[in-house]
Amino acid sequence: MKANMVAAGVALGLIGGFAGGAQAADLVLGFSMAKTGPYVSLANTNEVAVDMAVDEINAKGGIGGNKIKLVKFDTGGDPKQAALAVRQFAEDNKALAVIGPFSSGEVRVAFPAGERLGIVQMSMSSSAPGLTKGFTYGFRNTRDEGTVISEVLATLRDKKLPMATGATAFATDDTVSKAVGTKVLPALFKKFDIADKGAVDFQYNAFDLSPQVSQLAQMKPDLIGLGAPPEAAINLAKELKRQGVSARLVGGTTVADPDLPRRMAGAGNSMTIGTTFFAELNDRTKAFAKEFATRAKEAGMTRLEPNQQDASAYDIVYLLAEAMKTAKTTGDAGKVAAERTAIRDDLAKLKGFAALEGEISFAEDRDAIKPIYVIEAGNQSWHLLDTRKGQ
Repeated sequence: MKANMVAAGVALGLIGGFAGGAQAADLVLGFSMAKTGPYVSLANTNEVAVDMAVDEINAKGGIGGNKIKLVKFDTGGDPKQAALAVRQFAEDNKALAVIGPFSSGEVRVAFPAGERLGIVQMSMSSSAPGLTKGFTYGFRNTRDEGTVISEVLATLRDKKLPMATGATAFATDDTVSKAVGTKVLPALFKKFDIADKGAVDFQYNAFDLSPQVSQLAQMKPDLIGLGAPPEAAINLAKELKRQGVSARLVGGTTVADPDLPRRMAGAGNSMTIGTTFFAELNDRTKAFAKEFATRAKEAGMTRLEPNQQDASAYDIVYLLAEAMKTAKTTGDAGKVAAERTAIRDDLAKLKGFAALEGEISFAEDRDAIKPIYVIEAGNQSWHLLDTRKGQ
């Protein structure tokens, strides 16, 4: 398998000088990255955050005196590559757990593979509903889009903002965007008594969205529920402004890009979304953002502000470290299978862990329970509207 991986050009190697088989004291974690593909603007900086967390933990002596070592694999956002990654981590690298994969499409394929291999995977972004159902080794440090967007709509309701009518715009060729557009938003419109005026769809990389926006203009909705990656959201917002459509765009974590208001260049003002990380929240989040910016600049990144996926990936390292500490993980090659299962069991029991994003627990379905921050775009930046528990 290793030979095929190197030939494909997707094996990125290891950090900290680790190569080949792990020593007994190495606590090996796999990192399934998506540095290219439809969510590249959200995912390509996750590596900065993960390396940051590993460096911090190792600088404090690691876990029981053992250091964390990372094995990295760039899936390119491809579900088949995500399944290949977890197999390499489990079989070749003898990893104890996996950070990732990123997207809902990847999770749909990688979680079944990880379940068969008996290794924990924890996604930092996948948010389509029900992805952990039926799995014991599959975890998500993210919130279901239904929960996130429900809290956004609840905030608008509580603040008595216009939301009598709504329409939907979504990408058909992205797993979570399609789920948001066809399942999540119609159900939430019904829940909040929002009259559904109709829907338009498009491909996530479509540039000309003038026909779809013309249809939305005729619907005259108060809200436009959005299921799309950031690039599609930018194109839609700009076309809405060009055609004079003033409806409020509403979305979830698929567009939780800290640069989005600036990238929309004056369009999309009043766009309201839910996210699980807000950099200006407190001293800890501000310190994280400052160090992240320094590292991102050194790595040549164009975006220096951490997004919610960066914060989630950072917290995943700490969540796994906490479980390894509780399970007294040794990294002994002869105990790998048992220690993987112990990590799984201790993660499932974790309650109220004081993480960067806020207190994190895991529900029975192994999805994280953590705060949701409702933010609004204006003056080319995000502003905090509300903090909600989302339970």
